[in-house]
Amino acid sequence: MRNGRSKLAVLAAIPLLATACGGGGDAAGDGADGGGGGDLSAQLTGAGASFPDPLFQDWIYEYSNGVQPGVSVNYQSVGSGAGVEQFLEQTVDFGSSEEFLGEEDLAAAAEARGCEAVQFPVVFGAVVIALSNPDLDGLVLDAETLAGIYSTEITTFDDPAIAELNPDMDLPSDEIIPVHRSDSSGTTYVFSHYLTTEVESWADEYGEGKELDWADGLVGGQQNDGVAQGITQNPGGLGYVNQSFAQEADLAVAHIVNEDGTPIEPTLESTIAATGEAEIPDNFQFSIDNIGGEGYPIAGSNWIFTYTCGYDQANADAIIDFWTWALTDQGAQDLAGELGYAPLNEELTERVITELEKTNSENGGGDADADTGAEEDAEATE
Repeated sequence: MRNGRSKLAVLAAIPLLATACGGGGDAAGDGADGGGGGDLSAQLTGAGASFPDPLFQDWIYEYSNGVQPGVSVNYQSVGSGAGVEQFLEQTVDFGSSEEFLGEEDLAAAAEARGCEAVQFPVVFGAVVIALSNPDLDGLVLDAETLAGIYSTEITTFDDPAIAELNPDMDLPSDEIIPVHRSDSSGTTYVFSHYLTTEVESWADEYGEGKELDWADGLVGGQQNDGVAQGITQNPGGLGYVNQSFAQEADLAVAHIVNEDGTPIEPTLESTIAATGEAEIPDNFQFSIDNIGGEGYPIAGSNWIFTYTCGYDQANADAIIDFWTWALTDQGAQDLAGELGYAPLNEELTERVITELEKTNSENGGGDADADTGAEEDAEATE
């Protein structure tokens, strides 16, 4: 049954916060928003989810080339699990994941740094089911059939359970080759969380998490691009990836039946509709569940993690400026939409920026050289 939840406005109704948060430029890289003007100098390192990596790389390019040329941002797409680990080990300036930090991780962060961690969402995205066979574009699947495929109970595309959902499609008898993430992954968390909330047998046998004990016979791939490659390189390949990776690889995608029984194509609009089902608490610990209406049902958010102390002030200023620009500049938001990511709405953006500005607000409570160590560690691994 669908939850009764407050609705977030769709993107078409979102006036960005250019006036509240900066000078109000219209194009990414114009230096107007996020307190731009080219007056900052810093070297930032971040690591984590591959889910938002295409967008983050575009944002970094536009920001460092047109907004703040004195700021370099090195984001390493290593997977959510590794990103959280590096953040807790303080080898990066910020971490990134599709799963928020729970109480155990927050306590570990506070103990290690000597001050509280900060976490906030920056973008929403869809986890799509991509297929190697272009003739299967628009194949209708639901949570039960996906659970059956990944538990190897459904092994061919003409299985009766799939055929029932696709009465007008000529289904091949090809073997299905399910592809999954082999690294610790926020995308896996979003996908497995969806199946856990929808399919009791999946919850009992596999559950949810960044890493799972998968059934035998599946193909693993490192990060989203590794899963995309696993799909394309295997006839009958089927796997879960962020929407932008499916777009880039020009893969066929399935339509997923949502809570109202409607097959939904993964699009920017259907992702925005899904985010409208999310209730966002003050601590930003939330999931996007039980999606109906026009919403695509497998959707998640990406969180960024920083600390309230321990940064050189120049780096703290750059962290706040970069993410403020990314969240408020019209061109930056246009980049997100082009790649299939749904930006935050006005009310949520205001809340996120308030949280973001807590970065280094307790400076002096931690190791002021922590960011220097992050830069050195990042350089050593390149």
